[in-house]
Amino acid sequence: MSLEANVGWVGRLAVAVGSTEPALRLLLSVLVGYPLAICHRHLLFGKSPSLQHIFFMLCGLSVGYFNYGLEVLHSVGCVIILYLNLMFIGGTILSVIFSLVFFMGYLLIGYYYTGTQDYDIKWTMPHCVLTLRLIGVSYDVYDGRKEMDKLTQDQKKSALGNIPSLLEIGGHTYFFGGFLVGPQFSMKRYLNFVSGVFAGRGKVKKPECILPALSRLALGMVVLGVFQIGTLFIPEHYILSSFFEHETFWKKIFIMTLWGKIVLYKYIACWLLSEGSCIMAGLTYNGQDEQGNDLWDGCCNVKLWEYEKTSNFDGVIKSFNINTNLWVAQYIFKRLKFLGNKLLSQAATLLFLALWHGLHSGYYVCFFNEFMVMKMEKDVSSLVDRIPTIKAVLSSGAFQIPLYLLKKCYVLFGMSYCVAPFVLLSASRWLKVYSSLYYVCHIIYLGWPVVYFIIKKMGLVSKEVSNRSKSD
Repeated sequence: MSLEANVGWVGRLAVAVGSTEPALRLLLSVLVGYPLAICHRHLLFGKSPSLQHIFFMLCGLSVGYFNYGLEVLHSVGCVIILYLNLMFIGGTILSVIFSLVFFMGYLLIGYYYTGTQDYDIKWTMPHCVLTLRLIGVSYDVYDGRKEMDKLTQDQKKSALGNIPSLLEIGGHTYFFGGFLVGPQFSMKRYLNFVSGVFAGRGKVKKPECILPALSRLALGMVVLGVFQIGTLFIPEHYILSSFFEHETFWKKIFIMTLWGKIVLYKYIACWLLSEGSCIMAGLTYNGQDEQGNDLWDGCCNVKLWEYEKTSNFDGVIKSFNINTNLWVAQYIFKRLKFLGNKLLSQAATLLFLALWHGLHSGYYVCFFNEFMVMKMEKDVSSLVDRIPTIKAVLSSGAFQIPLYLLKKCYVLFGMSYCVAPFVLLSASRWLKVYSSLYYVCHIIYLGWPVVYFIIKKMGLVSKEVSNRSKSD
């Protein structure tokens, strides 16, 4: 019997709720993590790690088959390749290089053969999550062979003293809370979790994490509802239409700002719902606060309140897609220290992120936008800090609220403008939107070096500022 015949009810339900079948399957697969976490909590918590590995493998493979049929075998093959890699050359730089080249190459080939002009929910979507996870394990085994005093604090937390077994790699890979859409978490965190170890507390009673998990579930459903309602008012096809093109410039700015804000809630909702199932299982334990309360934010992928209130791009990046950003910082950016140039390392890291997302031109434009906007933000901040008159005026109480509102509006529109290619993917679509907006942000970002040069020539900023900007 075909896969379509087995899950035909999903297609009928998708039509009834106004969704696509792949998107509904994905949502159901994320939500099933909650009852699976309850099953684990009552039947397997504190039991043999091997039994838990098998349970997670069966759950993940079942969820994978439900979404992608036999294409889930792509992940199985890569898990086996990683294990063989670690068995024969694990702990060496050659092992890390092989993992980077092979798993990224496999993912890119997958993108090439499955990609279309739209955002596709295919086997490559969970495989991009898996790619980072497998590469991270290679790095962690490599770090585990070094002397502890030569490791950074992040590396000490994730380094593996022993090569994990095939069963351990399988459990880590197919853990139901992170297999499809993340979050990223280290093998060491996973092994501590199945062993009943929470930050050195040893085996304890079942963690009191149900309420934190349910609150994350509720928040995720609210955000998903906002996304669903918002897209009814500003659907993607509208900003690509002639109606949008012929709106007044300021109205287009307003519509674009709202659209970008709404469309990102799709990703935020997925992260919140997935994180909730990880919390319910107990994977996310992150120590205790000053009052002795357990913290369950060890796999937090979005800090929604921080994301909503921030008025600069640095705050957005620090509160959005947190675990992926931390992974890239630990395993890519900081490892490029040998380049001797922070900007070059940042550019290479953003290129890696673009490749990891796919082959569509929109990904590369989006991360190029991020590079430009972050460079400009650092330069402006540096200038303000070193020009006492401007700093004093902007720091005065009377300017705080107007300045915050101005910066907030700038970030809301700038974020929507920058991520538009990421969402629209193909050049024909994002160029259409950018031309409708007269490339306004690119004029600002690309024109900033000229403005900065003029400011320096006018003598408004000391050489110290120039030197600090170069080091940044």
